[in-house]
Amino acid sequence: MDNSMILLLLLSPLAGFVINVFFGKQLGKTAAGWLGTAAVAVSFAVTLNFFLQVSQSGQPINVSLFDWISFQNFTVDVGVQLDQLSLLWLMFVTGIGSLIHMYSISYMHDDENLHKFFAYLNLFVFFMIALVSGSNLLVMFIGWEGVGLCSYLLIGFWYKNQDYNDAAKKAFIMNRIGDLGFLIGIFILAITCKTLDYVALKQAILSGAVSPYWLGAAALALFIGACGKSAQIPLYTWLPDAMAGPTPVSALIHAATMVTAGIFMVTRMHFLFDLAPEIQTVIAAVGAFTALMAATIGLVQNDIKKVLAYSTVSQLGLMFLALGCGAYEVAVFHVITHAFFKACLFLGSGSVIHAMHGEQDMRNMGGLKKAMPITFWTMMISSLAISGIFPLAGFWSKDEILLTAFHHNIPLWVIGSIASIMTAFYMFRLMYLTFFKDFRGTEHQKHHLHESPALITIPLVILAILAAIGGAINLPGSTWLNHYLAPFLDKVGHGEHHLDNTAYMLMGIATVGALVGIGIAYAKYIKQSQVPESDENISGFAKVLYHKYYVDELYNALFVKPLHALSRFFRDVLERALSGFVYGWGRMANSIGTQGQAMQNGNIGYYLFAFVLGVCSILTYLFLA
Repeated sequence: MDNSMILLLLLSPLAGFVINVFFGKQLGKTAAGWLGTAAVAVSFAVTLNFFLQVSQSGQPINVSLFDWISFQNFTVDVGVQLDQLSLLWLMFVTGIGSLIHMYSISYMHDDENLHKFFAYLNLFVFFMIALVSGSNLLVMFIGWEGVGLCSYLLIGFWYKNQDYNDAAKKAFIMNRIGDLGFLIGIFILAITCKTLDYVALKQAILSGAVSPYWLGAAALALFIGACGKSAQIPLYTWLPDAMAGPTPVSALIHAATMVTAGIFMVTRMHFLFDLAPEIQTVIAAVGAFTALMAATIGLVQNDIKKVLAYSTVSQLGLMFLALGCGAYEVAVFHVITHAFFKACLFLGSGSVIHAMHGEQDMRNMGGLKKAMPITFWTMMISSLAISGIFPLAGFWSKDEILLTAFHHNIPLWVIGSIASIMTAFYMFRLMYLTFFKDFRGTEHQKHHLHESPALITIPLVILAILAAIGGAINLPGSTWLNHYLAPFLDKVGHGEHHLDNTAYMLMGIATVGALVGIGIAYAKYIKQSQVPESDENISGFAKVLYHKYYVDELYNALFVKPLHALSRFFRDVLERALSGFVYGWGRMANSIGTQGQAMQNGNIGYYLFAFVLGVCSILTYLFLA
């Protein structure tokens, strides 16, 4: 029974992909959209069934589907491991994925290639399920590469725009850099532990059979892979550019699923990272500085999706800060709440863009509150949640991260707190510029402003409700999530939080900080009615932030231009030299052949003379040499 259900979980999205690729155009747009949505909804129903089963029994489900690689004492099978961690991930991957598919039916309805769009979305969900549910690192790597491929296809979906193609290539290439690190980590573990299966790896590593040096090397390599997929310094620049894809892609891939794969992988391998404290310190520091850097850039962005993109990078940094502190369950908590409110914010931004006929610059918006009340209120709830306002979901998960950081490393807590204050500012900057004051767009846009259709607003409402109440899964005194993950993390007695004065003080500081950020945004954009300057008038440090610290330009100067110069050298100098050398031998052979051809003149006497000379030469060699 379990095998059949597991195959249904895996193959339902894959079947949706195959049907939409080959028959989607004949089915029509509406049928193709609902087929893709149903395929993911089936996986969600199966996931819910397994989730309830494991919640009751407390025992993970391990199924080997078939043997894959076997030589000497090393074997790898294609198996599925449904434990507490993988089922939590599958719940929001398939659940939020179903809502985003439903949203896309309306949002993408006018696109001529809608069937392809749903095919790619279904394929992405299939690979994400494989990544999360695989029983070993090699199956995870297949899903890991698969979601990278699908992100390339979806970011560059509107391929007629060259900028979108460039963004897709950038995402693909930068992810490959991180993936090389991941692959090196897999090789190290395969050689030292003779297995890639999670259960066997855990036994081998905890037994002390592997030297700390190799454990540290493997942990660092895996973290490099996580940096690529989860957009951490220095491999973060692809994610803001990935906003070139359709908005449902931004919501599905770059808010709730693919970018959290790095957090999933580190949490899955927690038994390795626990034995590499130096690498954990690196993870915490990288996470904290990524959170701060991305938050500062988000302060001045004017594209509504770019603000949310840098917000995602910043929130991912906070998750890595928690991982580096060893608080894996706290990182998972923030992954879940972030999936709720960030998916809602991205889909809400898509609703705004839909109403504005493709306009994404907040300087040309304003006054949308009356025309789009459902979009406004759902985005307002999610903005309050991500800002950490009590009692919404983000308050509880972000407070847990900051509390953990405070007890682990106070400078990192300071950095995380500053990033959180900035989050509140730029999120309400977005809300005030988009929904308040007077409309700043064209008369044509103003005349056509309207609330989005039900297929767009229903997912918004559901996600906003989850963003409001999602923190209930891990409230102090009722820590369901900690209890649920305790068997996976091997933690005993992980129960109620007994909040002390320090915890209350930190909660107060976080709340006051968030209110200060909101207050500054209110003073600037409501009281003073400020509108951000046009691009050419931005100056000073704001210009540095607006141009993202010129990191893209730095990478272009350090890596792209030298590689182009090297490739030109190979093409224009080395290739010509090698070609000349090879062709020189050819020309010499051709020349010798031409001379030989001249000797074939049809004179029989000449041929007999040459024959006699040859025979004499052979006899001389045989008898005199």
